[in-house]
Amino acid sequence: SGGVNMLFAKLRAQAGYSVARKLFNQRWAVENPRVWQWMQERFARMSSYDDVSARAFYGHVLLHRGQGFAAKNEGLRLLRLAAEAGDAKSAYQLGLQALTGTLNEPANALQAAHWWELAGRAGHPLALQRLLALYEQGGAQLVASAEDAERIRRQLALEQGLA
Repeated sequence: SGGVNMLFAKLRAQAGYSVARKLFNQRWAVENPRVWQWMQERFARMSSYDDVSARAFYGHVLLHRGQGFAAKNEGLRLLRLAAEAGDAKSAYQLGLQALTGTLNEPANALQAAHWWELAGRAGHPLALQRLLALYEQGGAQLVASAEDAERIRRQLALEQGLA
């Protein structure tokens, strides 16, 4: 019966998440504090089920709309989990965060390169362009690398059908 209860709990979480995602596009829902609170609870619950797209979505929400330091840190944590599971947008966003730095982390181009390499492998075209510029110019904790720049240039050419 424990397995059945867990299955129902997950189905209920999926249903609530689906409704909350639909409401997210409704201005009245997002601006209503009680409805917004309910929606965030649904996003958080689905994120706790190892759901990559829920983690990516809620991570972005918390990072860009979260109130306070703890919310933004939780957003970054969820984005890391989603990126490590192959979500290209999350990896790209983490690269941006690494390059600009956050309140508790200084700018780190080496870290940005790591996330943009992941995003590029997952098919994020802008990540490869940012990575190319980073390898050409270098940055905080990252020495410019003609070799890496050329590798990314070839990868971009392949993806654009120019090779």
